[in-house]
Amino acid sequence: MISGEMESAGPDIAIVNATILPMGGAATIERGSLTIRGASIVAVGSATEVDVNGARRVIDAEGRVVMPGFVNCHTHIASNMLLRGLLEDVQLFEWLGTMWKLKRNFDPETLYWASLMGLVEMVKSGMTCFNEHFDAYAVTPQTEALKKMPLRATLGYGFADRGVYADVKDWAWKALDSFGDKVDAYHRSGNDRVHVALSPHAPYSCGPEMFRRVREVADAYGLVIHTHLSEGPQEIAYVAETYGTRPVQWLNDLGFLKPDVTAAHCTQLDDADIRILAETGTKIAHCPCCNAKLDSGTLRLRSVREAGITVGLATDGPASHNSLDMFQEMKFAGMIHKDKNHDVEFLKTRELLEMSTCEAAKAMNRPETGTLTPGQKADVIILDLDKPHCLPVYDVAAALVYSARADDVVTTICDGRILMENREVAGIDEAEIRARFRERALALRDRSL
Repeated sequence: MISGEMESAGPDIAIVNATILPMGGAATIERGSLTIRGASIVAVGSATEVDVNGARRVIDAEGRVVMPGFVNCHTHIASNMLLRGLLEDVQLFEWLGTMWKLKRNFDPETLYWASLMGLVEMVKSGMTCFNEHFDAYAVTPQTEALKKMPLRATLGYGFADRGVYADVKDWAWKALDSFGDKVDAYHRSGNDRVHVALSPHAPYSCGPEMFRRVREVADAYGLVIHTHLSEGPQEIAYVAETYGTRPVQWLNDLGFLKPDVTAAHCTQLDDADIRILAETGTKIAHCPCCNAKLDSGTLRLRSVREAGITVGLATDGPASHNSLDMFQEMKFAGMIHKDKNHDVEFLKTRELLEMSTCEAAKAMNRPETGTLTPGQKADVIILDLDKPHCLPVYDVAAALVYSARADDVVTTICDGRILMENREVAGIDEAEIRARFRERALALRDRSL
């Protein structure tokens, strides 16, 4: 049994009769039980080992799978919800240019409904924690949406000062210089669910002075950093032409790379880049679906893992991947890396599950989630694999990675609170959210293009 110290009062929630995948290297527990008190997990183990007496709420998970909620360690919710399906079949820089036409016309009300729509999609797909990289330059609407749909989130304020993002240069510098106000207002809010981070956009959209300033602010306030790095061939060419080096080397020379940095994509790494990321403790958010879709390249996953670099799976935003679905990400990652490495034994199903839960949590510097162990935050999902597309379930991990879908998640619990049960999301009018979001998105498109 995995167990914590029990108090005299019974648990708030007890999940019983489940097949439990705790993650973090722990073995599967058949017919197991899990108890929650407040925001934390109290005990995990077999039915005979976990005391569920006095539980205020008992969930019978007979025939179902219980695992940590998925952790999406790189995404863009509010902005990208509004851009989904707008432009397809183009390269990264051209894609960004068209997207910016809409982003310049964002307004707080539109971003609020987009944020709420994205949070609902994540809850219904089993995501309980996400790493937001804001490129909408308006964070308040999402903080308000998170009060309505309380997921665990790190909200990275986006900064840029050149290229297609030059319009936000003045805002970005002012925000950096007064960032203590953002920290005071939002950091570790919502029972410590919501953290604030710094998100300089990319080496092609931020100059050296901005990266240095971000590093100073991060060090001063003890904040994490979330950026795009070595995302595609166009970025490599830009940095070579502008600075005479490679993106990873350039940021390292600026003293920017440290263990508090989550670098998204990293599809264009050479051996020297990998060595630098390993030496600095920089972490990687791997987004295989969007990287393939935009022809950005494929992360050298075997090499970076052998170097000891932490790598988590992520969806990126629904503008470049088109869905917030970690099942798609796991399946595609497994297939593309087996193909690229010419090795069907590379990246086994359990490893893919860990990359989407505990390893993704490490990659975004949120170690309090991602495993089902006592003392960890109670971020838990329950799945029903008794479906035509999953049966017969000879191996639970294989079914989850290669057969299951987002709509197989039946219950989502975050911070000990049941957000969805039997596919019904609590406390919201989903039909209203869909209608308001659709209306706002179409109006945005019409006035922007």
